[in-house]
Amino acid sequence: MAAPLDGVRVIEIDSWMAAPSAGALLADLGADVIKIEPPGGDPMRGNQRPAKVDSGFKDYDLQFDVDNRGKRSIVVALDTDEGVAVAHRLVASAQVFMCNLLIQRQQKYRLDPASLFGINPHLVHATLTGYGTTGPDAWRPGYDVTAFFGRSGLYDAMREGEGGTVPMARPAQGDHTTGLAMLGSILAALRLMERTGEGQVVETSLYETAVWTQASDYGVTAVDNAPVRRRARHEMLTITGNRFPCGDGKWVVFNMMDKGAFERLCRTIGTEEWLTDERFRDASSRYRNMRALVEGVDAALAAKSRDEWGVIFDKAGLIWGPVLTLDEVSRDPHAHAIGLFPEIEHPELGRYRTVNAPFRFATADVRPRGSAPTVGANTRAILAEAGYTEAEIQRLQGSGAIGAA
Repeated sequence: MAAPLDGVRVIEIDSWMAAPSAGALLADLGADVIKIEPPGGDPMRGNQRPAKVDSGFKDYDLQFDVDNRGKRSIVVALDTDEGVAVAHRLVASAQVFMCNLLIQRQQKYRLDPASLFGINPHLVHATLTGYGTTGPDAWRPGYDVTAFFGRSGLYDAMREGEGGTVPMARPAQGDHTTGLAMLGSILAALRLMERTGEGQVVETSLYETAVWTQASDYGVTAVDNAPVRRRARHEMLTITGNRFPCGDGKWVVFNMMDKGAFERLCRTIGTEEWLTDERFRDASSRYRNMRALVEGVDAALAAKSRDEWGVIFDKAGLIWGPVLTLDEVSRDPHAHAIGLFPEIEHPELGRYRTVNAPFRFATADVRPRGSAPTVGANTRAILAEAGYTEAEIQRLQGSGAIGAA
């Protein structure tokens, strides 16, 4: 089977997780992704959470790997004129240039759209930043916890009730979501470039993507400028759209909004007496007495474990979900059935599982294509492909413009 991006070359200058994750997906789709790294490599290297000793991958950087799999790496010192010239030469034969450089740094290293279109007028130039390339805060660096979760209102909206503690985001959630936005913009720009023959400039940001993930809220807030109420469990609008602990301390989530949902829930958990209780006779009454209902459901669900209740909920036709731990998801039979954790081969460590792209093709070769490269692993091969002679490569190494790998 052919890969969708066979024949597409991507030059990537970025670091950490957001833009690199888009590059990994482009590689999954078949693109030849060349990651230009500074001397010393992407600063994300070596910042991983160590795997368990008995996994065989304790000292391997699995977190870097998932965002850089299937790529090739070349070390180039962009703070030298010769290094910039190398980058320009690579861009000349590429279809996509992507980076997470703020606009002033793009201009400093002559990697901005105007500079690169002078070299390759058919290029797709894609930028991912914290806040965009225009506006009063375009200069501001941003990570997902600051730009995606903080500035966008997401952290505040996720508090448990008024005055609740700001929750903790897991690593790179905002980065990977924004990476999907970058991927979409690049694919659309490639389509437009192929139709028109004209280079395209696209961008996304952590801030913009986070607002889009909250579009259901902002569709209203953008019009009326009213704050969103942060609701604790006992302040939810309906008991059948809430979350509850079970007898083993594990939680479940319900999301049933139809008129018959309350009756189905009561009959399933053994609280049929609520159906004739005046406190719960209609939706408004139940909302006014939500605290009593939450306490009652908590007490009822305490009688069984989460998984025991799950069998009962499924039989009753309830719409529910288990609150799984990450390690439970990695063992989830459904995750395995849909190929959520495919295996790839490391040349020295052997086979291991990675995380699949969140889309699947029926008749195209889309898959993780290999482990992440070591820093500068492909420097010589990439330069040779670009037409550099061995003498030129040695001279560039001697000047410090490229890495020695």
